[in-house]
Amino acid sequence: MKLSELIEGTGAQIQGLDVHIKGLALNSAGVEQGFLFAAVAGVKTHGIQFLDDAVSRGAVAVLTDADNAAKVTEKNITAVISANPRITLAKLAAKFYQPAPATIAAITGTNGKTSGTVFTRQIWQQLGRKAASMGTIGIIAPGWTEDSGLTTPDVINFHKYLQKMSKLGITHVAFEAGSHGLHQHRIAGVPVDVAAFTNLTRDHLDYHGTMENYFDAKLILFAENLKSTGVAVVNSDIEFFPKLKELCSARKVRLITFGLGKSDIQIKEMIPKHDHQMVTYSVFGKSYKVRLPLIGAFQAANIACAIGMANGSGEDIDSIMPCLETLEGVPGRMELVAKAPSGAPVFVDYAHTPDAIDNVLKSLRPHTKGKLAIIFGCGGDRDPGKRPIMGKIAVENADYVIVTDDNPRTEEPAKIREQIMEAAKGAEEIGDRAKAIAHGIASLGKDDILVIAGKGHEHGQIVGKTVLPFDDADVARKAAIQLKGVA
Repeated sequence: MKLSELIEGTGAQIQGLDVHIKGLALNSAGVEQGFLFAAVAGVKTHGIQFLDDAVSRGAVAVLTDADNAAKVTEKNITAVISANPRITLAKLAAKFYQPAPATIAAITGTNGKTSGTVFTRQIWQQLGRKAASMGTIGIIAPGWTEDSGLTTPDVINFHKYLQKMSKLGITHVAFEAGSHGLHQHRIAGVPVDVAAFTNLTRDHLDYHGTMENYFDAKLILFAENLKSTGVAVVNSDIEFFPKLKELCSARKVRLITFGLGKSDIQIKEMIPKHDHQMVTYSVFGKSYKVRLPLIGAFQAANIACAIGMANGSGEDIDSIMPCLETLEGVPGRMELVAKAPSGAPVFVDYAHTPDAIDNVLKSLRPHTKGKLAIIFGCGGDRDPGKRPIMGKIAVENADYVIVTDDNPRTEEPAKIREQIMEAAKGAEEIGDRAKAIAHGIASLGKDDILVIAGKGHEHGQIVGKTVLPFDDADVARKAAIQLKGVA
C-alpha cells in the first residue's frame, strides 16, 4: 500500500518519498524490509531511540512527532509527522490490517471483563455465530487459541488479530478494553458495535493517579470507539452511572442497563446451592428463572452484562436466556480446582483488588456452612495504598486468612506482607505461596471453603525481574493429592 494512501484522512504529513508500505511495527525488533516503524513516546522511553535498529532492519518510513522528524529525514528515510503519533498509528493499523469481524463488542471496568467477554462468546456460539473472545486469558476462537500477552494487545497486533479472525470466518468478537490500552490509544480507530461497563473500583492508581483519571480512561471506549449506531451496556448500580448515562444520551446511543437495582436486566433473586445457583432475572419486564452452573453473586452480574451485550448485538432475549444454563466458567475465575481430604472445595480466583476480594468472599459466604478461608497477597511495584484495604476486607469477611506473596517484583516481599498485615489482625503470614496453599488446604474441615486469590489463570510468580513458573491451580491440585484429597 502506498504511504499517501495509508495516511489519507489521518492529518499526518509525509516528509520524503511516497514509499510502498509492506507492514507496520511498534517495536524495532519487529521491523522487516519495507515496513513503517512507529517511533512514539512510551511510559519510560521514546521509540526514536531505536531508530537506527529499525532502519538497519529495513524500515522505509518512520511515524513520529515533529520534534523528532529531522532525526528521521537526515537518514534519508521518509518521516510521517503527526501531532499525536499513537492515535495516528491506530488509524494506520485499522486501515492496513483489514478486514475485521462484522460485529465487535468491547467491555471495560475493573472486574468482570474476562468473564463478560467469554460468556458473550459462548452465548453467540450457542446461537450459531462463529465467535471469538480476546483479553486477559488470550484469544479463544474456533480452531485458534493464543496467549495475547496483555488485557488489550498493542495496537498493531490487535488489528492483526482482528484481520486473522475475519479470514477464519469469525463474524463476532468480544474483547476486553483495559484502562491502560484505552489511555494509550491501542484501540483508537476500532469501531465498536457494543460497549459494556461492568464496575469501577480502586485499581491501577499507580498509573492513573486518581479515580477520576481512571474513569476518564474507561470513558474513552464510549466517547470515541462506540459507533453512533451502537449500544451501551452499563451497570446502573455503580457510582459513575449518571456520567455514563449523560454521555450516552448526548451521543444518542441506545443504553441497556443491568444490576441489582431497577434496570433493563435486573437480578431479582439469587438462591445459592452447593455447586450452582438459581437466579431470577427480569429482562425488559419479563421474568426468567435460570439455573446457573456457576456460583457467586458477581457471576450473576457478569452474566447479566453478557445478556445485554448479546442483545445489543442483535440477538433475541428469548433465544439468549436458555443459553445461560450451559455456560462454562472461565479459567482462574472462581474455578474449582481441588477438594481437601475433608471434601472441602478449593477455588482459584483472579481477585486482586479490594472490591474483587470483597465480592469473592461475599459470594462464597452463602455457600459456606463452616469456615470461609482465603489465601492472598498484593503485587509489588503497584498501588501500595490498596494493601491495608485488602487486608482489612479479608479479615472482616473471611474466618481464616493467610497472607502470602503475589508477584513481589522488585519490592521486598516481607515489606509488602507487613503493609497488608497492619490491617489484617488475626491473619496468618506465610511468605512461601506454595507452603501457604498446602497449609490452607490441610486446615479445611468438611463444611469449609478455601479461595486462593490473586493469580487466577496466571502461570508465573514475578520475583525481581524474573518470572518463575507458578500456577495456583496446579499447586493446589498437587497439595490436595499429597494430602489424600481430590484434584
